[in-house]
Amino acid sequence: MELSAPVTGGPCWAELGTTDPESAARFYTRLFGWRPETDQRQEAGGCTMARLGDAPVAGLTPLYQESQPVAWTVSFAVADADAALRAVGAAGGQPLLGPTDVFDAGRSAVAADPAGAVFQLWQAGTFPGAGVFDVPGSLGWVELLTRAPRQAVSFYTTVFGWSVDPSLRYPRWGVDGADFGGMVTMDEKFPHEVPAHWLPYFAVDDVDDAAVTTTTVEGTVLMEPVSHPERPRIAVLRDPQGAMFGVYRAER
Repeated sequence: MELSAPVTGGPCWAELGTTDPESAARFYTRLFGWRPETDQRQEAGGCTMARLGDAPVAGLTPLYQESQPVAWTVSFAVADADAALRAVGAAGGQPLLGPTDVFDAGRSAVAADPAGAVFQLWQAGTFPGAGVFDVPGSLGWVELLTRAPRQAVSFYTTVFGWSVDPSLRYPRWGVDGADFGGMVTMDEKFPHEVPAHWLPYFAVDDVDDAAVTTTTVEGTVLMEPVSHPERPRIAVLRDPQGAMFGVYRAER
């Protein structure tokens, strides 16, 4: 990711909704070295902040609805969550939840693009988002997997004003001249039941070690470590509760 801090239109946070936040915290602490801090206020609903040192890097929360899947959700920073949610609807997406004030931290909404990929909108108050990007243990890339790439380009450029590298092999999303993510077209290799989704990638020192650690703490390697000529070494993993995420070799 070419961003060093959250900017309007770019990814600013990743949040895990899980059936077992305590077990998930142990898993990711072992894998990434996170320091989890659970908000003890009743109205916080059991939310946990994961930190690297003093820097916030990700959130862990219980599932709030029976229909909510165990999954990571990527948040994108917006200046006005209400206006952004209206833009989602006008562009053919679906508002799902909110906007809702989160104490004085900010204002949040959940939406889906026209193909069903879910994401969050975040209007910062006292909390802008992740304190670091692209260092081991932190968010460093986000990837849209979709069966409707042309529709996705039209939707996201309209809602967020993103730029799109027109590469046929791996289009990249950008904001203010900085690339932060990519897009994969889901073909027949993907099971039909796998929906369109956003996949966060976290930086690690060694992708192969991360894959081995995942299996030793009851996770699963979905895509074995692989190197690409124009991209860093990556792997796709699944935590013990079923949430998918990626890892890549940090270059900083």
